[in-house]
Amino acid sequence: RRPVPVSLALLRGGGRALLLLLLPRARADEHEHTYQDKEEVVLWMNTVGPYHNRQETYKYFSLPFCVGSKKSISHYHETLGEALQGVELEFSGLDIKFKDDVMPATYCEIDLDKEKRDAFVYAIKNHYWYQMYIDDLPIWGIVGEADENGEDYYLWTYKKLEIGFNGNRIVDVNLTSEGKVKLVPNTKIQMSYSVKWKKSDVKFEDRFDKYLDPSFFQHRIHWFSIFNSFMMVIFLVGLVSMILMRTLRKDYARYSKEEEMDDMDRDLGDEYGWKQVHGDVFRPSSHPLIFSSLIGSGCQIFAVSLIVIIVAMIEDLYTERGSMLSTAIFVYAATSPVNGYFGGSLYARQGGRRWIKQMFIGAFLIPAMVCGTAFFINFIAIYYHASRAIPFGTMVAVCCICFFVILPLNLVGTILGRNLSGQPNFPCRVNAVPRPIPEKKWFMEPAVIVCLGGILPFGSIFIEMYFIFTSFWAYKIYYVYGFMMLVLVILCIVTVCVTIVCTYFLLNAEDYRWQWTSFLSAASTAIYVYMYSFYYYFFKTKMYGLFQTSFYFGYMAVFSTALGIMCGAIGYMGTSAFVRKIYTNVKID
Repeated sequence: RRPVPVSLALLRGGGRALLLLLLPRARADEHEHTYQDKEEVVLWMNTVGPYHNRQETYKYFSLPFCVGSKKSISHYHETLGEALQGVELEFSGLDIKFKDDVMPATYCEIDLDKEKRDAFVYAIKNHYWYQMYIDDLPIWGIVGEADENGEDYYLWTYKKLEIGFNGNRIVDVNLTSEGKVKLVPNTKIQMSYSVKWKKSDVKFEDRFDKYLDPSFFQHRIHWFSIFNSFMMVIFLVGLVSMILMRTLRKDYARYSKEEEMDDMDRDLGDEYGWKQVHGDVFRPSSHPLIFSSLIGSGCQIFAVSLIVIIVAMIEDLYTERGSMLSTAIFVYAATSPVNGYFGGSLYARQGGRRWIKQMFIGAFLIPAMVCGTAFFINFIAIYYHASRAIPFGTMVAVCCICFFVILPLNLVGTILGRNLSGQPNFPCRVNAVPRPIPEKKWFMEPAVIVCLGGILPFGSIFIEMYFIFTSFWAYKIYYVYGFMMLVLVILCIVTVCVTIVCTYFLLNAEDYRWQWTSFLSAASTAIYVYMYSFYYYFFKTKMYGLFQTSFYFGYMAVFSTALGIMCGAIGYMGTSAFVRKIYTNVKID
C-alpha cells in the first residue's frame, strides 16, 4: 500500500485553521525565524483529537506515544489567545538540525500492553489526527488506520519529514506517514523518523499560501453572494428613499395644510399619522438602564469588528498561533470608552440617575456573557481532560483585564458622554401624560415587526456566515477579510434601511414605542443566524459528543447574541437620526 502524504491532504479536506498575533516566541531562532547551519530546529508536538470534532483536542502525549531521547524543552503560553485556544506545545525529543539530513532512525520504543493498545484503537476508531509545529509552520498527521473489516488496527510509526529552506529560513514542511504496524498486545513498537532538507523558491512571506484554499473562498458563489447582497442594498436604499421621501413630502404637505385651517376645521378634520405622537415620540424608553447598556455594548462590538477586520486586512493574523483572539481581546479592551460614551450619554438624555450602575452593567454585559459560557464549557473540558480547559492563571488574567482595563476606560467614556452629549435636546417637547396607543392591524404590532425585521439583514449575510462557520468549525483558514468588510458595510446599510421603514410604519400607526422596536427588529437577525447554526451543525458537519456539541452551541449562542446586539445598536442609531430629522422639519404647536 502507498504511504500517506498527510500534511496537505488533511488541510485540503480540511487542515487546521490558525488564528494569531505577532508576539515573542519561546526561543530566539523561532522568534527571528532565521537559523545558522546545523542550528537546532525544534519540532513541537501540539494536540491530538477526533478529525470531525475540531475543538475536542487533547495533549499529544495523552496517547501513549513515546518521547525522543533529546533533552526536554518547556514551552509556555506566549499569548492570551494561545492559552484560550488550547495550544499545548510539548517537545518531541527529536534531534533536528538546520540543513542537516537525518537518515531513517529509531527515536524511541513503545512497550504496547493491553491498556496502551486500547487507547490507540479508540483513537484510530475515532479518526484521531495530531498536529505538530516546526518554526511556527503547522504539520498534520494521522494516528493510524483500520483494515477494511474493522478488525485489525495499524499505527503509523515512521515520520518522514521534508523541510524546504530558502536561504537561512524555513519556508515549507511536509510530513509523510509510513511504517504501518499492526497493534498487537505485549509487543514492542519502534517509532522512527527521517529528515530531508531541500532548497525551495518559496519566499518567506508566502510560506503560508499553501495552507490557504482560494478555490473555496474565492469561488464564484462567494462573488455572486456579495453581488446579490449589493443589489439588495441598492434596491433597499432606493425603496426607502423613494417611499419615505414621497410619503414624507405628502405628510408635510398635509400637515402644513392643516396649519392653515382654523381651530374649528382642524377639530373636524381627520387627523392621523406620525405627527400626532410628537409629544410622546421622545419619551424615555422603558427600562432605560438596560436599553442604554445594550446600545453602548452594540456600538463597542461594531467598533471592535471594524478595527479587527481592518487589522486582519493589513496583517496576516493567521500566520501566528492565537493572534486573532489576542487582537480581538486587546481591541475590545481598548474600545471600552466607546461603550461608556454612547451608553452613558443615552442614559443621561433619557433622564437616568443611576449612572454608576449603568456603567457597571454596560462594562460587564458582554464579558459576563462570554465568560459565563466559557466557564460552563470549561467544566465539560476539565471532565474530558481536554486541552481546551482554560488554565486558572488565564482566567485570572481575563478578570484583571475586565476590572483594571475595561472598567476604568468605560468610566472615562461614560463621564465624557454624560458631559458632552448627555443633555436632552429633542426637537419636540415631551407631554406630561402619555398618549393612549390606538388599536391597529395585527401586522403593525411591535412583536410582528420585530420578528420580520431580521429577515433581510440575515439574507444579506447568510452566505458569508457559511464561509465564516467553515473556517472556524472545519479546517479552513479564513483570509478574505475584504469580503468580510464588504459584508459588514452591507449589513449596516440593510439594517438601518429596514429599521427606518419599520419605525415609520409604527409611528404612522400612532405607536410611539419605537426605541425598543427599532433595536429588537434589527437584533432579531441573531435569531435567524442561530437557527442557521442548527442547520449547519446537522447538515454540514459530522460533529458528535457532549463536549463538541456544547462547545458549538454555546459559542454560537454567544456569537449570535453579540451580532444581534451590534445590529440592534446600528438599527437604533440610524432610526434615532431619522426620527429626529422628521420631527425637526415639521411645525409643532
